[in-house]
Amino acid sequence: MTSRAIALRLDRVSLNVADLPLATAFYVGALGFEATPAVDADPALAILLGVRTLRVVLLRRGRERLELATFDPPGPPYPTDSRSDDLWFQHCALVTDDIVAAYQRLSAFPFTPISRHGPQRLPGGILAFKFRDPEGHPLELIQFPRPDPRTTGGIDHSAISVADAERSIAFYAARLGLSLQSRQINHGPAQEALDDLDGVAVDVVALASAKTAPHVELLEYRAPRGRPPLGTPPSSIAASRLVFAVAALDRFDDAVALRDGAKACLIQDPDGHMLLLEQRR
Repeated sequence: MTSRAIALRLDRVSLNVADLPLATAFYVGALGFEATPAVDADPALAILLGVRTLRVVLLRRGRERLELATFDPPGPPYPTDSRSDDLWFQHCALVTDDIVAAYQRLSAFPFTPISRHGPQRLPGGILAFKFRDPEGHPLELIQFPRPDPRTTGGIDHSAISVADAERSIAFYAARLGLSLQSRQINHGPAQEALDDLDGVAVDVVALASAKTAPHVELLEYRAPRGRPPLGTPPSSIAASRLVFAVAALDRFDDAVALRDGAKACLIQDPDGHMLLLEQRR
């Protein structure tokens, strides 16, 4: 029987970085996060991720959290030719109530644009702009016409590219108890400019846990079709992790005990995206 854990919430997104101080300075200065001091993570968690040591910084924006992690030994860098439809693509959508001001603030720091010609106006009055941080991680600034008070000034969702939305919906429902919240197909000039892709047709699926903010977004690019997963180790810069707080890990034989009484388990979804499950007291 397939092991199952009920996700209480998406606790944070963990991004691997090569230069922890530089990455922290970017997220604080360019994007308005608040940072805690860097700490050495639990050795058992480092072993779970296949490295000798793991050092992390927790970042907060609004009510939501992001984690920066650096490893010894370090993993391979983010592929420089990555595209939005590649199956290792994963981004965090950062909510702003003034995307023009947020874009101007970002422009004072080194970054790589994904979207063409700055922020794009999408159907429904949403404004969005995709870009990459100095280490290659995709991010998105997003402004809603009707903001969700739970994610105001924080993180609305983390989006991942998938090969088969139906397969991924079934996986996240069966393994984590996530439920389908909405689904639509995005296409047209604004979506093409947002993703820097031509002829885009993308199935956008929102999945939520019992506590719905932030949520997980699945992106199945029907056209163009992206490249397959990289198959790189968990220490790869591109191997971002969705970290879920779960009710229990009793059915996971490979769960490890952490020093604070918690348990953790690392699994992968059908497209190779890393999922770290944590049961805390």
